[in-house]
Amino acid sequence: MSFSSITGSTESTLHTSADGLRHGLVDIPTADGTLSAYYAAPADLERPPLILVIQEIFGVHEHIKDVCRRFAVQGYMAVAVELYQRQGDAAGYTDISLLIKDIVSKVPDEQVLADLDASVEWANSQGADTTRLGVTGFCWGGRQVWMYAAHNPQCKAGVAWYGKLAAGHGPLQVQNPIDVTADMHAPVLGLYGGQDASIPLDDIRRMEACLAQGSAAARASEIVVYPESGHAFYADYRPSYRADDAQNAWNKALAWFERHLSNPA
Repeated sequence: MSFSSITGSTESTLHTSADGLRHGLVDIPTADGTLSAYYAAPADLERPPLILVIQEIFGVHEHIKDVCRRFAVQGYMAVAVELYQRQGDAAGYTDISLLIKDIVSKVPDEQVLADLDASVEWANSQGADTTRLGVTGFCWGGRQVWMYAAHNPQCKAGVAWYGKLAAGHGPLQVQNPIDVTADMHAPVLGLYGGQDASIPLDDIRRMEACLAQGSAAARASEIVVYPESGHAFYADYRPSYRADDAQNAWNKALAWFERHLSNPA
């Protein structure tokens, strides 16, 4: 499958205005250098809660930047860091199988989790209230939401959009969401498509069973399946977009973060 066959602007592509926001490209310090990132936040709001926005498999492209602005309009600081930067530039690929082979499969979870922690530290230095920390992600990033909820005790809530539950994208990903439910610190709302061939309903049911036997945060998690949607139903720039389910899921995501991040710790 080619990258170009599933990407590119469509009539449904949404564009969120940056009016009233501070936003832009930044360099985030890490243990071994810096990583590029995009952030957006309300211009006139002190100490907004923080949401980490984890990229799709394609990296931090315009859709992910727009999602950051969507959260900023709602009163959050949102940060999306380029989590493949050490391995290569996803934007240079036109074939998904090669992208996975050359870059994605070479990105270990430990690196991702550390880089997300670094983005929290950066956001704290920029005025975000990191005691109210949430994380959301799409596709490849949806899987990472579950992993981060089990990694960082500071995290208060997550929203995972069609992230794999029982598999990763290479041998460096040695655990998966179904393996870490006992360690979850934050409740996660999972948003999935019933027609998603890449994430079978059997995997979703297995995950639900693991959540029921997991930590208190795991037991407080929820999974919503949209029966008629497939993978990437929120990606308004792709043919997979389903506007009604996307809007419903977005409203649920906002309500989830409002519920868990509205009050300082």
